Amino acid sequence: MTKQQFQEELKKININLDDKQLKQFDLYYQELVSWNEKMNLTAITEENEVYEKHFYDCLLASTMIELNDQSIIDIGAGAGFPSIPLKIVFPNLKITIVDSLAKRITFLNHLFEVLELDNVHAIAARAEEYALEHRESFDIATGRAVARLNILDELCLPFVKVGGYFLALKGKQGLEEDKEAEKGIELLGGKKQSIKEYSLINDQGHRCILLYKKVKATPSKYPRNFGTIKKKPL
Repeated sequence: MTKQQFQEELKKININLDDKQLKQFDLYYQELVSWNEKMNLTAITEENEVYEKHFYDCLLASTMIELNDQSIIDIGAGAGFPSIPLKIVFPNLKITIVDSLAKRITFLNHLFEVLELDNVHAIAARAEEYALEHRESFDIATGRAVARLNILDELCLPFVKVGGYFLALKGKQGLEEDKEAEKGIELLGGKKQSIKEYSLINDQGHRCILLYKKVKATPSKYPRNFGTIKKKPL
């Protein structure tokens, strides 16, 4: 996906980028590739692929829910996906990224400065530990390329306010994972809202985006420690 195609495809989902935003995406790509030489941020480094498989892919999430000034917690965001592309396009969003690797947090804090982003915070912590003092305090929780849905749900839903949303970005296995996670999502207070499937252009892959609404409070015993979550998903 060339930069021109990136703009054209975004227009189809009602996103029109201005010069500042185009510059931010360009800087994002440059910093990603530069820092990737020092640490493992992504296996995708070719410019056209980054624009399609990272930037465009993340922005497809905006077709699921109207975004304006909500607070979003992004679990295990790594190099900032999906929350930073969303922040560039919707600058009034309030972003908190939680990732367990401190070196990724160093990259993200540098990125925030280069892109001149405000209301963004990067926290080096495990999600289940950060949840102890930040339960049900975000409008939206999201995660991409972190874990299967029946694990990701327990890492995300406890953060979401009742009435808020859990947004999961998945690949072709999304529908299968949704069925696998049904029991756990209900137990954690979620209810399926909508699911959309997409194909990237040029046969670059299939995507499934899942949206769940938080309809009741998450029981206080969740999230459990990660070892238990992984060993015994709900």
